[in-house]
Amino acid sequence: MARKISTDDGRSALSAVRAAAEASVTPARTDNATAVRYLLQLLAEKAPGNSVEVRVPPFGAVQVVEGPRHTRGTPPNVVETDPATWIALATGQEQWTDAAAAGRIHASGTRADISDLLPLRP
Repeated sequence: MARKISTDDGRSALSAVRAAAEASVTPARTDNATAVRYLLQLLAEKAPGNSVEVRVPPFGAVQVVEGPRHTRGTPPNVVETDPATWIALATGQEQWTDAAAAGRIHASGTRADISDLLPLRP
């Protein structure tokens, strides 16, 4: 099982990522990775389950939302996005519909729309 990210560490990483964005610079990889993983952790806590896999390469993936469990191969419900989009969605800086319309979210499956779970408000 993955190590749990503390609230302090997660919020610190999110602050560093926001500060980098405001300064128009690329955030440190460790801050970006911690922020993404922290937000994925919060999503898994909010909507435990195994029916939807949320992927944010290269930093992490979680299975969420109660429902049918898959055991082999690619899950039937997958959401994939880049780190910046995931952070924006999870913190409420961007709406699901806008990111999907811009092609920054790839969602497949009948349960893949997780917009009702966002933002997470860490």
